[in-house]
Amino acid sequence: MAADPGAREIVMPRLSDTMEEGTILRWLKHDGEPVQRGEELVEIETDKANMTYESDLEGTLTIVAGEGATLAVGEVIALVDVVGAAAPAGVSRPADDVDGPASDGPASDGPAVVASPGSAREAAGASTPASAGEGTGGFGAAAAAGKASAATGSPERVRASPLARRLARERGVELREVAGSGPGGRIVKADVEGAAAGALATGTPASAVQGARAGTSWRAQASGQASIAGVATAKGETTTVELSRTQQTIARRMAESKATIPDFSIVVDVDMEECVKLRAELKRLSRPGPAAAGEEGSEVPTYNDMIVKACALALREHPRVNSSYRDGAVQLHSRVNVGVAVASEESLVVPTVFDADEKSLGEIAREARALVARVRAGTITPPELGGGTFTVSNLGMYGVRNFNAIINPPQVAILSVGSLQPRPVVVAGTDGAGLAVRHTLALTFVCDHRVLYGADAAQFAARVRELLQAPAALTL
Repeated sequence: MAADPGAREIVMPRLSDTMEEGTILRWLKHDGEPVQRGEELVEIETDKANMTYESDLEGTLTIVAGEGATLAVGEVIALVDVVGAAAPAGVSRPADDVDGPASDGPASDGPAVVASPGSAREAAGASTPASAGEGTGGFGAAAAAGKASAATGSPERVRASPLARRLARERGVELREVAGSGPGGRIVKADVEGAAAGALATGTPASAVQGARAGTSWRAQASGQASIAGVATAKGETTTVELSRTQQTIARRMAESKATIPDFSIVVDVDMEECVKLRAELKRLSRPGPAAAGEEGSEVPTYNDMIVKACALALREHPRVNSSYRDGAVQLHSRVNVGVAVASEESLVVPTVFDADEKSLGEIAREARALVARVRAGTITPPELGGGTFTVSNLGMYGVRNFNAIINPPQVAILSVGSLQPRPVVVAGTDGAGLAVRHTLALTFVCDHRVLYGADAAQFAARVRELLQAPAALTL
């Protein structure tokens, strides 16, 4: 079969430093459409955020991996016909009308060779190189290898990603019974996980479970598994819902944190009365005229913004808190970058306010609002989620008095913020101590004991409390 000299591969890109695989959420161009260089091509779910990938080629698009497919970084997701370009070694594509029987496919991990007529997407999925060890013979060599395998009676090797193979060994899943949802029917991690979960829940063969899952998105898989994985037990009908790529990363990192970091926590109560007065004054100055009911100036800092600013100033004075623990050593950072935990629709992400110690309270407020809006709109980028040296997590808006957050490694501390409420406190006066109602909140500092000791944490917490109880310094 003649090779198409204009075929170029588009592979799953590495969109973050920790990305190992990605899930195709939505193709922004259709199969067979022309695509321009720099044009938005596909939306991909990474381990940190949903990203839009722009094409670096120009030509006619042939989609290889469908929506919902999960592929490792470097695997082919599409082909682009570039007119007049030289074909790379081993890359060929089947013609639209192919005569003759389908080959048995290469005895390797590469995509199967399909020589029967089919759609453009099926043809593209069958056209990538079988493996580096098969040389550059294209489809002719691959077909010959497949026929030789059939003639000798040797079993054909199941096509699966290395991660899927390892997971199958760990969970006792027979790969030959699993239907692959990857390009050309290749088995990927999600296929093995679904086979293991479905077989365990129902006792049905893994292939039956996978037949219902292949080629669907994780949300469709979840609804489809309601009838497959639903079991009439004392718990009622059970539905298995897979975690998104971001949720899987959060789960892994939080488990690693709790398993490897010897943490301790301290709690301090803060009198926020002066911050309440400061914010009321800032609201008054930001809107000269009367405001409509429920309106609030977009420039007015929140109490969380004040806490971020107070922490940033304290971090500058206590550099050991503004550090990371890596490989038995402490890394002290020159920049103070405060992460702010934000709950999105399906996960928890931490965008970063960079150089928070050098920014005014108003700048922090504007930047934090913009980051929160991008998180909830799903447009946040990996650079905006990295580089943090300290994290602030606030559940006060839900009425939580205090809680212990989990340290975000390799950071060495995290601050948990409780609810701001009027509470009775003892206040010292000229006539002695007496009860008064003041706005207070609890701050919980969770620290890595490998780097910070009790005195370090107490001194840092005392400085943050001092800044919040006399917040004039936050406005400088």
